[in-house]
Amino acid sequence: MTPRITWDRASARRYGRQLLRTPAQFDTTGPSGAAGRSVASVVSTLLAVHAQVLSAAELSVALRLDGSTRQDVRSALWDDRSVVKTYGPRGTIHLLAAAELPFWSAALTAVPGGTAAPAAVRMTSGQEEQVLAAIGDALDGRRLTIDELSEEVVARTGPWAGDLVMEAFQGKWPRWRQVMHRAGQSGALCFAPDRGRKATYTRPPRFDPLPADEALAALVRHYLHAYGPATPQHFATWTAAPRGWATALFATLASVGSIEEIDFEGTPAWVVAGDTGFPTEAVRGVRLLPYFDAYAVAAQPRARMFPGAAYRRALAGGQAGNFPVLLVDGVVAGVWHQRRQGKRTTVTVEPLGRLTGAQERELGEEAERVGEILGAKPELVVGKVTVGAHA
Repeated sequence: MTPRITWDRASARRYGRQLLRTPAQFDTTGPSGAAGRSVASVVSTLLAVHAQVLSAAELSVALRLDGSTRQDVRSALWDDRSVVKTYGPRGTIHLLAAAELPFWSAALTAVPGGTAAPAAVRMTSGQEEQVLAAIGDALDGRRLTIDELSEEVVARTGPWAGDLVMEAFQGKWPRWRQVMHRAGQSGALCFAPDRGRKATYTRPPRFDPLPADEALAALVRHYLHAYGPATPQHFATWTAAPRGWATALFATLASVGSIEEIDFEGTPAWVVAGDTGFPTEAVRGVRLLPYFDAYAVAAQPRARMFPGAAYRRALAGGQAGNFPVLLVDGVVAGVWHQRRQGKRTTVTVEPLGRLTGAQERELGEEAERVGEILGAKPELVVGKVTVGAHA
C-alpha cells in the first residue's frame, strides 16, 4: 500500500532535518565529530545555502549551530576553506561544502539550461568552452576582480568575448559573462575574499568530477532527503530545469528502485526508497529565518508553506526568499527586518496574526539569538515592516 503523508508530518520532518527543531551544537575543534557539527556539515545538510546576500547566508547557517556566530561562518569560508562561495543551483550564488565540489560540479553541469540568450548575445558552444578554459587558467593560483578577469579572458580568447552586448543594471556587460555561472558550476571559478569593496575570484582546488548520471541520482536523493516528499515539478523549480527532463529523471530513478512514490496530501510525490518514516508530532515554535533561507525556499507546495495572508505578504510574485520570514509552527506567519546601527540592531517583526504569550517570549529569544550571531545588541520591535522585498 502506498504510504499517505499529510502536510503536518512532512513539515515536521523537514523542520527537524533542517536543524530548526533542535539546532546542532557547534564543534569548535575542527571537522564534525562527537562534540558537534561544523559549518561545512550544516551547509551540506541544507544541500546549499543561498549567498547572494552573504550576511543572510551567515545567519542561515549560524541559526542552526548553537554557539556559533557569523565570524565562524566567515572563517570556514575564507580561512580553512571548508566552505566555498560559488554558483550553485539555479545558477545563483550559494555556499557549498568544499569537499562536495566534485559531486556538485558533475550534477549541476548535467542539468539542462533554460532559454537561450538572444542571437546577438550568445556564443557558439566552441566559444563557450574557450571562455570556460580561459577563466580557469586566468584564476589558477590568483585572485582577480571582475575587471581584471575580463581583461584576462579577452586576452586568452579574442575581442569578441569582450563585446558589450549583455544587458546589465547600468550599462552593458561583456559577452563572456553569460557563462560565468557555468564557470562556477564546473569548478573553474569561485569567490575569494573581497579586495576593499570589490569582489574577487579565484579557482578552487582541482578535482575529478563524478560521472553525470551518478551525480544526478545523488542530487535527487539528497534533495528528497532534505525537502521531500516532492514531485518532479518541485525539483525542476529548485534546479531551474525543464519539467519534462525532471519527470524523466524521476522515472528513471524509480525504475531502478532509488526513489519511491507516496501519497502526499492526495498527490503522488516521491521520497528516497525506504525513507518513509515521518514524525507524528506537529511542529511547534517560533523561528526567524533570513532572506532566501533554504527551508522557506525549497519546501513545497508553496501555498502550504505560505498560507493565507503570508502568500500575499511574504512572497514577491510567488517567489520565495525576498523577505526574511517569521515561522510559527513550521509555516510562514509574518515577515521581519533588521537594521544595524553601530553595536545595536533593531529587529522589526510583523506577525500576520496574534501571537500567544509563549510565542512572544520565543520571539524575544529568537531576536536575542540574531543579535548574538551578528555581534550586536538587539532591540525587538513588533510592528509593520516598511521596507520592500530584498531591502
